[in-house]
Amino acid sequence: MLPSLYRYGTGKFGLSQASRSFSTVQIFGNSGAAEFIAAAGSVTSIPKLHGLPEGRTRELNFFRVGAEPGKLILVDAPGYGARGKAEWGALFDKYIETRRELRRVYILFNAKHLLNAYDTRMLIHLSTKLIDDRGIQPFTLQAVITKADCIPGDKVSETIAQLRKDIWEAAPLCLPPIVTSATMSPPFGLDEMRKNIADACGLL
Repeated sequence: MLPSLYRYGTGKFGLSQASRSFSTVQIFGNSGAAEFIAAAGSVTSIPKLHGLPEGRTRELNFFRVGAEPGKLILVDAPGYGARGKAEWGALFDKYIETRRELRRVYILFNAKHLLNAYDTRMLIHLSTKLIDDRGIQPFTLQAVITKADCIPGDKVSETIAQLRKDIWEAAPLCLPPIVTSATMSPPFGLDEMRKNIADACGLL
C-alpha cells in the first residue's frame, strides 16, 4: 500500500516545493482522476481533493507520497476533451516534456463508456511523446479502466475487451490496462495500481 498523501500545492507553487529528485507519476483523464488518486493513496479526506466534483481540476496538483522526506510525487492534471482548454494542454505537454523525473503517465478511461474521439486523439498524442529525438523513451504510458463494476454483468467481458483493443490500436506502446472498480467493497484493482506506481518509481 502506498503511504499517505501530503499536498504540496498547485501550479508553479506546488512544483517549486515538490522535490525535483523524487520520481514522479502523473494521473489524468475524464474519469475522476482526483478521486482516483485519493483512493489509490488510501485517504479519506484531503482538502480540495477528496469529494472534488469531476472536471474541476484546472492546473497541476502535486502530492508527496509518504511523510518527510517522502517517497515519490503524484501529479493530478486537468482533463481533456470538449471541456478542455488550450492552456491546459500546453501546461500538460510542457510538464511531461521537461520533468526528467517523470516515470509514468496514467490515463484513466471510464468503463461505462467506450473510447471517444477525444480519448483516441489523446492516446495518439501521448504516443508521440513516448520516444524522444534521441530514440529514448523518457516515460511509460499506462491505461487504467475505472468503474468496471458499473458495467452491466452481461456486458463486462465484451466492454473490457473492446476498450483494450481500442487503446492498443491508438497507442501500441501503452501498457495493458489496469482494471479497477468504483463502488465494490472491498474494491478491486487498487492494490495492483499501487504496486504499479511503486514499480514504475523503482520502489519495489
